[in-house]
Amino acid sequence: MKSKLTYQKAYNELAKLVEEIEDETMQLDTLAEKIKQANELIKYCEKKLRSIENETNELKGE
Repeated sequence: MKSKLTYQKAYNELAKLVEEIEDETMQLDTLAEKIKQANELIKYCEKKLRSIENETNELKGE
């Protein structure tokens, strides 16, 4: 995973991977790797969103 990854970059990469995975001409040999990359990006995005939610809740005093 890239060290300077932002949520937007991760989301954009994920969208690109989804398009590639859905492409019926994709080689099966690369499918598993693409799915693994997508899962890592999903985890990163979820973690980032949870972090932002927690920070927002703290600022609101919840």
